[in-house]
Amino acid sequence: MSGDRGAGKGAVPCHVVKEEVIAEGRWLKLEKTTYVDGGGTTRIWETAKRTTRKRDSSADGVGIIAILKRTLHIDCVVLVKQFRPPMGRHTLEFPAGLLDENESMEAAALRELKEETGYIGEVVGITPVSCLDPGLSNCTTHIVMVNINGDDPENLSPTQQLGDAEFVEVVLLPLNEFQKKIDELLQKEDIIVDCKVYMYAMGMTQAVAKPSELPVLKQ
Repeated sequence: MSGDRGAGKGAVPCHVVKEEVIAEGRWLKLEKTTYVDGGGTTRIWETAKRTTRKRDSSADGVGIIAILKRTLHIDCVVLVKQFRPPMGRHTLEFPAGLLDENESMEAAALRELKEETGYIGEVVGITPVSCLDPGLSNCTTHIVMVNINGDDPENLSPTQQLGDAEFVEVVLLPLNEFQKKIDELLQKEDIIVDCKVYMYAMGMTQAVAKPSELPVLKQ
């Protein structure tokens, strides 16, 4: 059963009444959001927003699932490891970044991939706009699937194009053992994995598992 109490007979449509800025910095702002719930009660929510979303843009940025394909090599997922001050530790993530003004999702994905990893790729798919942490923020993204031709001369010795304040390490993990290799890395290093990365890994594990390897549900 759904937890949406506003779906029944006589329900009041949920809606936002007003948004008031409480504090604002260069990259983020905190707002007090007044809204009406499904029962008709007016409530308050504290909402974090980016200040960088471009005008008329459906999303704040892009995340990139990039697969490195090379002759006589196992396909690898291209990840990045970097220190994230809010976490106080290094994280394992998909390459990602914010959209520039008048920039398409495809262009943003290829630009960020080149900057963070040095690789040049080809876009093969884009998700609909999706939320990241809807209980906290209105931040949204498009996940862009990219194939990298590892045999291309430009990808034999990829060179990152990082800014002065960016320190990003490229991590390649085999697609056929993606979840296993992540788990091994977590055992060796004091890092935390982005949930999108681990969910993708779990999905890949389930997708290739044989029926005999899947848990049997109790009847």
